Amino acid sequence: MKASLLRRGLNLWPPFLFAGVHVTDLADDYRHARVELRMRPWNRNYVGTHFGGSLFAMTDPFWMLLTMNAMGRDYYVWDKAGTIEFVKPGRGSVHAQFQLEEATLEQLRSDAADGEKVLHWFDTHIIDREGDVVAKVRKQLYVRRKPAKRSQK
Repeated sequence: MKASLLRRGLNLWPPFLFAGVHVTDLADDYRHARVELRMRPWNRNYVGTHFGGSLFAMTDPFWMLLTMNAMGRDYYVWDKAGTIEFVKPGRGSVHAQFQLEEATLEQLRSDAADGEKVLHWFDTHIIDREGDVVAKVRKQLYVRRKPAKRSQK
């Protein structure tokens, strides 16, 4: 799927649309994404800050989407685990960036070459307008090379 189409689809996807999540950039080669969470009256918690679940949701699918599309159809890529550490209250617009390095892809391909599962952690910071870290998110991906298809005779 073209990255531009996926970006538009994610921006219209109800969980993101109604939470105030906006994908501002998704690179054509699936190596980079930037996501914003905009403060809206309907996505504030009782004390006027971003819901923790919204902060986590804004980062949730991106490492899997980037890795899956960058590695291609020969690999299974799944989310395995995730954690979030809240550092300070999130107010106003916040953003997160995802940069998938070629060295990481090469390592995943090498580690998965024999068909065994590979577990890899990715770290992301959610940043406010002042440049302060609001939350630290860790996502673990499961990567495995798909078995070669056998020719039928």
